[in-house]
Amino acid sequence: MISFRDFSKDFGRHRAVDGLSLEVEPGEAIALIGPNGSGKTTSLKAAAGLIKPSGGSVLLGRPGLSAWDPKARRAVSFLPQRVSFSEALSGREVVEFYRRLRGVAPERTREVLRFASLNGAGDRAVGTYSGGMAQRLGLAVAMLPDASILLWDEPTAALDPDGLCAFYGVVERRKQAGKTILFTSHQLGDAERLADRFAVLVEGKLAAVLTAAELAERMSDRGVMRLLLEGAPPDMLERIRPIAPRAVRAGAELVIPGPTAIRAAVLDCVRSAGATLRALTVEEGRLDLLYRDLVRRADEEERS
Repeated sequence: MISFRDFSKDFGRHRAVDGLSLEVEPGEAIALIGPNGSGKTTSLKAAAGLIKPSGGSVLLGRPGLSAWDPKARRAVSFLPQRVSFSEALSGREVVEFYRRLRGVAPERTREVLRFASLNGAGDRAVGTYSGGMAQRLGLAVAMLPDASILLWDEPTAALDPDGLCAFYGVVERRKQAGKTILFTSHQLGDAERLADRFAVLVEGKLAAVLTAAELAERMSDRGVMRLLLEGAPPDMLERIRPIAPRAVRAGAELVIPGPTAIRAAVLDCVRSAGATLRALTVEEGRLDLLYRDLVRRADEEERS
């Protein structure tokens, strides 16, 4: 398991993470999500034993060992957001180097290179790789050991659809095997597919911990449907408001904020009123607005 206990990290006068308390259990995957600069990568690096806390602690396993302890770090596989390998080595040589370093069986080299989908480039120099290929090579290296704790920073960023499907399968198998997974992502769809829970970080603070269903509900509530109608009765807005209380008129459009569940009922109301629908657009909920709302609520709770 991974246990953040009032973890804080300062870089000079800047506090990157402020009092993070969070536990990730064996067989569970948690996604750290939040805007840029919210402390996601810093928290991940602390769990990997790459940076020391300024306050609090980060413990791995049971009984908990400090993430800085070499014994704890041997149980970890870490994928950084940006990987860097010797450009003179081939992809296969890079994997083989790390395989020997971690004491992994020789057949794993072939397995992880196949997973990385380098399209026959395993024997080419890394210096000829695109950025996406280099990132997939990093993922292959991270997949080498049978580590009990997996820490991945934006693991799906460079994967094509086939690579994503393969990666989803790997994550499911690792979870079933009881591995502890903590990862960051800006790709909400990938995070929803992989994570059991979401830890939302904003300005270095834990703003919320949500299940996938709770996150989807909050995002849905922030969606907006816009309708351009012709032949609508003068009281069209009043007819809609019992279904969508926050509906407003904006010029020629009706703006309907609210969850996806109310949209069909709103359209039925429009049709029953004899109006003709000329245009319909939908804007789904935005994460940045959700973050802002969570920060506001956290500040209100602190003041109360």
